[in-house]
Amino acid sequence: MDSITQIVLGAACGEAVLGKKIGNKALLFGAIGGTIPDLDVFIGGFLFNNEIDAMLFHRGFMHSILFSVLGAFLFGWLVHKMYDSGKRQGSTTMRNWISLFFWSLFTHPVLDCFTPYGTQLFAPFTNYRVAFNNIAVADPMYTVPFLICVIILMFYGRNTNRRGQWLKFGIGISSAYMLFTIGNKLYVDSIFKDSLNEKNVKYSRFSLQPSILNNILWYGIAETDASYFVGYYSLLDTENRFSGWEELPKKRAIDDNEYKDLKDLAWFSNGYFSVYEYDDDTYLYNDLRYPLLKNDDEPSSVFGFVLFKDEHRLNMRPFKPKTGDFSNVIAMLWKRLKGV
Repeated sequence: MDSITQIVLGAACGEAVLGKKIGNKALLFGAIGGTIPDLDVFIGGFLFNNEIDAMLFHRGFMHSILFSVLGAFLFGWLVHKMYDSGKRQGSTTMRNWISLFFWSLFTHPVLDCFTPYGTQLFAPFTNYRVAFNNIAVADPMYTVPFLICVIILMFYGRNTNRRGQWLKFGIGISSAYMLFTIGNKLYVDSIFKDSLNEKNVKYSRFSLQPSILNNILWYGIAETDASYFVGYYSLLDTENRFSGWEELPKKRAIDDNEYKDLKDLAWFSNGYFSVYEYDDDTYLYNDLRYPLLKNDDEPSSVFGFVLFKDEHRLNMRPFKPKTGDFSNVIAMLWKRLKGV
């Protein structure tokens, strides 16, 4: 999920493990632990010259169970050596710090598994991306109440019961909301299947996800032999059916057998993608798991980028939509969220 959410969850883990011993410092170190896996964005940019490689490095090994275990011992040992000195000597143990970093590191990729982006939880043994698609990458209904509880507990002494009560309340309310999104996903799945059957769409598979910042408006895509069908459903709709359907052809302006990079991108998009010829020797890649931008040219995705040939490989640069495209999408999603 977004960085703020991961900081809040990491801080809560730090408080649960070491809050009674070191107070608000536990929140700080937990927040640091919750941030570390997302540093793969910067590390990937440093390690790779190819932007596709750098993007695919994100939510890879540094979001795995193995990294959580190894990182817990490494960072736990390092911080304990730095912290356990002077007046603080003997106030904490290395086991305390290993536990703090394990939970702050481990809960980060576990939380990411519930988003459409997914994460390679079992890397490096497999590149399978765990993605349950039940909550958006950023959802204030999950984050804000949790954040408020963590902020409030900071003002209580480390040995007071109120501090622990606010921690439990924050974890409880965020977990309850997560359970709601899981149930909601199962409910919307059934509606999407019924909607496809009513349209007589002979699909082979489908994918659903909530739109950004909410769990009310859902976007669905179904694959057939020759095309994709996409539609929307809001919990506020008068009918329990998806609507606003569009059929998108399976456009492949580049042969995926010619470039391994395109196969890697197809893996990243779970096979829901299109490639249009964009300009001379450049191509527009659309990840169709995400809503489409509306313009007069070829349809483009909110998550799309321009591919270009770089020696014997493909490389990419961020897609720059026309001015106002994103604001139009947000306005469209907000209008659609209110129901039809």
